[in-house]
Amino acid sequence: MELEKIKMIIREKKGFISDMDGVIYHGDRLLPGVKNFVKWLKKEKKRFLFLTNSSERTPRELQEKLHRMGIDVDRTVFYTSALATAQFLAAQKPKGTAFIIGEAGLINAMYNVGYTMNNVDPDYVVVGDTRNYSYEKLEQAVNLVLKGAKLIGTNPDLTGPVENGIAPATKALIAPIELATGKKAYFVGKPNPLMMRIAKRKLAVRREDAIIIGDRMDTDIIAGIESEIDTLLVLSGISSRETIREFPYMPKYVLNGVGDIVS
Repeated sequence: MELEKIKMIIREKKGFISDMDGVIYHGDRLLPGVKNFVKWLKKEKKRFLFLTNSSERTPRELQEKLHRMGIDVDRTVFYTSALATAQFLAAQKPKGTAFIIGEAGLINAMYNVGYTMNNVDPDYVVVGDTRNYSYEKLEQAVNLVLKGAKLIGTNPDLTGPVENGIAPATKALIAPIELATGKKAYFVGKPNPLMMRIAKRKLAVRREDAIIIGDRMDTDIIAGIESEIDTLLVLSGISSRETIREFPYMPKYVLNGVGDIVS
């Protein structure tokens, strides 16, 4: 399909579900064209949601991070795998307890749904993206799972993009616990349809009027396909034109970055 026609079709959508890492920024560096894209979303009164598998930051921290980069959006446009995990666990076992390996985004989300921290006999061991990963915590998590705690991962990402390359993400961090216990983790974030259903409800648009924008074939694009929402792969993050061929499914559209939508 001709490039200009692709852009026109995308611009006609009413709801935009956009990933953040690799789409909006790399680490603390805003990606090209993002300011124009967000400005256009606001000007055209589009409904949009920044949906991220990263569980490190709270919506407020994400809002402040974008503000530092020169982009001002409401806190309510952020939805993270930490929030999705907390909502899932609150529905499964209200007011439960958890041993958490993760950052403020995950810890706050769990507190906010009424969970308490427990390192003796928790209902769940919950692992999210974190830089505070230690052998001591790993050993503790293994023994708690062996005692009966259920193992939960905020997202199934093996890696995430950072300014100088890639960093291990939740699935890589949880793998030693799975190997040592023989227990498989349940992952809540993309491509789990749970997260996509919540995103669609928040946007309040029909799936035909929505599009998912992401940089990963294995989470963003498959999440869109399984939710029957059109997908746009941007080549500003993890996946490239070469890696697309490695998957048995295809994105609906491919662009270099979100700036191309409005350029």
